[in-house]
Amino acid sequence: MLIGTMNHPEHNVEEDITRMAHAGMEFVDLTLEPPGAASWKTDAKAIRAVLQRHRMEVVGHTAWYLPMASAIPEIRRAAVAELRRCLEKFGEIGARWMNIHPDRNTPWHDRRFYIERNLDSLRELLPDSRKLGVGLMIENLPGDYNSAPQLGELLDAEPDLGLHLDIGHANLQVPHNTTEEILAAYGNRLRHVHLHDNKGGHADLHLPLGTGTVDLRRNIEALQASGYDGTITLEVFTPDPRHLTYSRDLLRSTWNQCRDTVARDHHVLHV
Repeated sequence: MLIGTMNHPEHNVEEDITRMAHAGMEFVDLTLEPPGAASWKTDAKAIRAVLQRHRMEVVGHTAWYLPMASAIPEIRRAAVAELRRCLEKFGEIGARWMNIHPDRNTPWHDRRFYIERNLDSLRELLPDSRKLGVGLMIENLPGDYNSAPQLGELLDAEPDLGLHLDIGHANLQVPHNTTEEILAAYGNRLRHVHLHDNKGGHADLHLPLGTGTVDLRRNIEALQASGYDGTITLEVFTPDPRHLTYSRDLLRSTWNQCRDTVARDHHVLHV
């Protein structure tokens, strides 16, 4: 398991990567968003060089607000064009996966409409994804894409899509955290994880681990039970950098404890 974090869209990307390396992060969740990290401004060769210098992996992240299901065709096509540009940039940088946030902002239209428009956009991007070797994965979002059946409307329609599980999001606007439900249905397609804390309800607080109601150990056990051992981004958005390093250490220790418990139980069963 690799632990990383995300660059800030207002900052210089290379400087952010260097700060992450010094903080002990093992990969960068690279978001290409303006003003400081816009896809049309970033230098792919420079980013790749600094990643190699610090021996860090990279996962691709895109702006959460792109209107890829817009009822206005020209706007939807513009969102697809931006996502295609991000795909090309991530291909140059060396990312193997790029996330996409499904859109739901289509006033006066029903759910079926925006599901179909999302699928239209994804299907336009998938040929580029295959050509560039950068897979597409969709992130669960509170409200409209936060349960297995809701995500299934996209994942079942396009088997090449990966799952990007945000465990903090799975705790919002739901009677109970949906992480286990989503993993039970689509754990074999899990490609990346976001982890942060909150207190349920509607507020996506991005708190340090252990300061809200997200059950860290239970969710780590669920990830390990699904066979996942990949990248986990700590989305801890507080001004104090110590909150990030504390969360990093807590995640690592909890991961190791859960893994050791499973190994010990397996040994006892077979003695």
